[in-house]
Amino acid sequence: MLNPADLGALLLTFKVASISTSLMLLLGTPLAWWLARTGSAWKGIINAVVALPLVLPPTVLGFYLLVLMGPAGAIGKFTSWLGLGTLPFTFAGLVVASVLYSMPFVVQPLQAAFTTIGEQPLEAAATLRASPLDTFFSVVVPLAKPGFLTATILGFAHTVGEFGVVLMVGGNIPDKTRVVSVQIYNHVEALEYSEAHWLAGCLLLFSFTVLLALYTVLKTHPVAHQLK
Repeated sequence: MLNPADLGALLLTFKVASISTSLMLLLGTPLAWWLARTGSAWKGIINAVVALPLVLPPTVLGFYLLVLMGPAGAIGKFTSWLGLGTLPFTFAGLVVASVLYSMPFVVQPLQAAFTTIGEQPLEAAATLRASPLDTFFSVVVPLAKPGFLTATILGFAHTVGEFGVVLMVGGNIPDKTRVVSVQIYNHVEALEYSEAHWLAGCLLLFSFTVLLALYTVLKTHPVAHQLK
């Protein structure tokens, strides 16, 4: 059965995932829109930077984030100057690391959805004298709904399953930075296989449910097949 520490880790994990996914949608939507529309020479470089966490070992990203957000790092000095202290081994640090690590799982589906829309709906809105902002929320967002659903599901699920980055940046502090993946590691390290089975089973069920929901979205919305 799940003990209080396990339940606390689950609650913290879903809290981190919820906040991180909201921030990724907020930051990733304009970035994905720009990538889908721009002809800039910087597009390839920005695409590569966004996709870097897909191929970079989590411990490498976690290490550099730890250095940057530490007392001697550029981000650490800035947050200290703001009176916020340093971010490593804090809940805020976990969120920042999660956002950066899972961002491609939000940006790429949105970029694909925006690209699929094409020019015709935007030109039709322009003939009706709709402003760019009105066009985006009245035309683009409804047409890109499958992309938003896919991005939300993948971003949230990937954040829940993180281990290397969150361990490097957040550490293993109970009720503060100890997420469920780290708690499973603790159980295995202590040879508490029964407890590890319970937590791992919860994540396995969650992952299956997420994938089922994702493929239901892809099946229900024909446009979403472009996102696979």
